[in-house]
Amino acid sequence: MAQETPYHTQTVSGWAAHDSSGKIEPFIFKRRENGPNDVTIKILYCGICHSDLHFAKNDWGITMYPVVPGHEITGVIVKVGNNVTKFKVGDRAGVGCLAASCLECDFCLNSEENYCDKIQFTYNGIFWDGSVTYGGYSKMIVADHRFVVRIPDALPMDAAAPLLCGGVTVFSPFKDHNLLGSGPPRKVGVVGLGGLGHVAVKFGKAFGHHVTVISTSPSKEAEAKQRLGADDFIVSTEADQMNAAKRRLDFILDTVSAKHSLGPILELLKVNGTLVTVGAPERPFELPAFPLIFGKRAVKGSMTGAIRETQEMMDLCGEHNITCDIEVVTPDKINDAMNRLARNDVRYRFVIDIAGKTSNL
Repeated sequence: MAQETPYHTQTVSGWAAHDSSGKIEPFIFKRRENGPNDVTIKILYCGICHSDLHFAKNDWGITMYPVVPGHEITGVIVKVGNNVTKFKVGDRAGVGCLAASCLECDFCLNSEENYCDKIQFTYNGIFWDGSVTYGGYSKMIVADHRFVVRIPDALPMDAAAPLLCGGVTVFSPFKDHNLLGSGPPRKVGVVGLGGLGHVAVKFGKAFGHHVTVISTSPSKEAEAKQRLGADDFIVSTEADQMNAAKRRLDFILDTVSAKHSLGPILELLKVNGTLVTVGAPERPFELPAFPLIFGKRAVKGSMTGAIRETQEMMDLCGEHNITCDIEVVTPDKINDAMNRLARNDVRYRFVIDIAGKTSNL
């Protein structure tokens, strides 16, 4: 579709990886001027997603260097374009994974633009004007208002930031399977208690379900039950626990991004149960046929949500006081945080305080 061609004249301070070492360094670059459909956001916080680590190191072989990561962005709007009516200067705003789509296909017209064939992401994408997109590890961002959401006043801006990727990634399967609380309580399993899993547990309990955490780490049981409110905990490496729980769950959300077999997990589902995977292992899952055949079970995938869905999630989080459990770091500690994230040494999400006083810029 025809789009105006903005001029890239705004100088911005940020942080970027320049090669596959993944080291994040200060970076000065250009952003476009605020166009008629744009809002300019002063970035306050940006979550560190595991995909940021993959892109910084070119683990998927698609990184366009230099790359400015960050797609869990919260901040304050400082400028609005002439065509923008739903936002004003001073509004609390968020930007997630999506920067642009065709706006014309059936997916876009049905508010499912995240599945548009021409979707472009907040960083490492190609915007309508042909420029490479740069993400939220920076002082400001210019975003088309159709890809911006409002942050409810009830939510702290730092702990709300990871909801824009991690939060909506686990919210979408709940919505798709009618698990937002309007129906009867169900027995929901959550595999993995990390950045995604801990939010999934919070959603499950907020929507009135019986939640079971499935983990390889026995040490996480107290955390899952006492602090997050999970009803049950299964150590997936303990055969007796797995056998005792067979055919008990209606729905399972698998958040694990490491290679593992889905077979034993599928056995926990009732007949006609569904497992949705949102993790992205670098190697294929093991998916044996018998647990599918003998349980009439389904395995589905799910990605980040569309904008309308993300706004719905944000509003529900405001109502239920759901946020991510975070550790805030200043920009000079991004590499330390990345290294810890690679070791899974975070409970549960890192968030960069972009205005942190110990910043290198």
